[in-house]
Amino acid sequence: MHTSRPIVVLDFGSQYTQLIARRIREMQVYSVIVPCYIPFADLVRMQPQGLILSGGPSSVYDPSSPTADDRIFGLNMPVLGICYGLQFMAHKLGGRVERAQAREYGFAQLDIVAPSVLLEGLPSPLRVWNSHGDHVVALPPGFKVTGRTANAISVIENPSQQAYAVEFHPEVRHTDRGDEILRRFVFGVVGAKPDWIPRSFVEESVQRIREQVGDGHVVCALSGGVDSAVAATLVGHAIGDRLTCIFVDNGLLRQNEFEEVQTALKEQGHLRVRAVDASARFLSRLDGITDPEQKRKIIGSEFIRVFEEEAPKLGDVEFLVQGTLYPDVIESVSVRGPAATIKSHHNVGGLPPDLRFKLIEPLRELFKDEVRRVGRELGLSEEVVGRQPFPGPGLAVRVIGAVTPERLRVLREADAVVQQEVRRAGWYNRLWQSFAVLLPVSSVGVMGDARTYASTIAVRAVESEDGMTADWAKLPSELLERIATRIVNEVQGVNRVVLDITSKPPGTIEWE
Repeated sequence: MHTSRPIVVLDFGSQYTQLIARRIREMQVYSVIVPCYIPFADLVRMQPQGLILSGGPSSVYDPSSPTADDRIFGLNMPVLGICYGLQFMAHKLGGRVERAQAREYGFAQLDIVAPSVLLEGLPSPLRVWNSHGDHVVALPPGFKVTGRTANAISVIENPSQQAYAVEFHPEVRHTDRGDEILRRFVFGVVGAKPDWIPRSFVEESVQRIREQVGDGHVVCALSGGVDSAVAATLVGHAIGDRLTCIFVDNGLLRQNEFEEVQTALKEQGHLRVRAVDASARFLSRLDGITDPEQKRKIIGSEFIRVFEEEAPKLGDVEFLVQGTLYPDVIESVSVRGPAATIKSHHNVGGLPPDLRFKLIEPLRELFKDEVRRVGRELGLSEEVVGRQPFPGPGLAVRVIGAVTPERLRVLREADAVVQQEVRRAGWYNRLWQSFAVLLPVSSVGVMGDARTYASTIAVRAVESEDGMTADWAKLPSELLERIATRIVNEVQGVNRVVLDITSKPPGTIEWE
């Protein structure tokens, strides 16, 4: 994966911004997201091959709307505007944007009305996905309309200025031939080369880590998941035995996970793993805490304290490795632009301000599928690389409400049933995640001819490409029946099982 001359996405706050970067990376071209208000000198320093202006919820004529430096249109490089990006381009270059009488949300029919660089060879009409309440009513000088919907100018182009824009969202799967439209821009207009591949990413990361660490020593916060395992392996390749992995039992792991993860990682043969049982202190800190954000921040802070206590036992340790991914950063802090913070991740939003380590986060700009490819390039086993994501705060965010040893026992046993049955049915690798959630709800039931009043378990199973959006998985009814029957029969304290059929958005994958 080659990091020179990216295609830069300027983020104006769209919920789909990360998908633009993903689609381009799927073409093996490096793309990064930056805030729309990035200082012009910093943008120039990145030496982008091309710019993409994302969508966003605002109106360009609103004085408080997000904006970018006007000089971006004078960089003599290709620019593609998407949704708000089209309106911003038109507004800044001399056109006019107004509130639409007929807004367009959801599917629309796009007619190709003139020869087009972006749409050449595509069938007309095309079904596209819209999300806008404003329209371009007057074009900037030099632009022509090449596509329209029933209510709006939908595609505008000015090849002499290398400026192109679409009112719809080609990055979402709902848009027919959306990938082809993006490919026209990436390869046909920008002329990018497909050199974003795992091997070059590994080589560059190893070199960068060596430069950052020098002769120093490093600890890695190991969770047993694919992210921290790949991060640790990258750092191990760079500095060898100056890396020690610390695997903390925070009392919030799944059934038998503390032992199983140690075994799996030691079988890799290249990681030095130090296991620390800190379950009592984590559960003590969480006693009586029910707010999800507070849980995450407590767990994140306590992890760091454990590492700070363990590090001196290993010598002079200056650096801490974390398996932070791009979606963690996007969802935790609005550093990219005007997008809203969804929730804090323990290894992003939960870090204490007095952190004594310097952070190494080699996967910070990667999506999960890219991390898996890098893991395979590094020779990690499928058992490690193929694991479903598990949240850093562990079962604390799947025990809704108070976290107690008894509630954790109930959830562990129920979750073990879900994992066993999903694997047995051949669904594990088809799903992004599958797990149990313990609800703070008791209900009446009948077991053995007697009345019961016991807990409720929700089963959550989703399909996703990157965790940023997800659809609930249509598991076979026979599989769901086996899961529900076993949980009620085998897990003491549960008499009801429900299925979560919410997609993301509007729900998140985890309940907290």
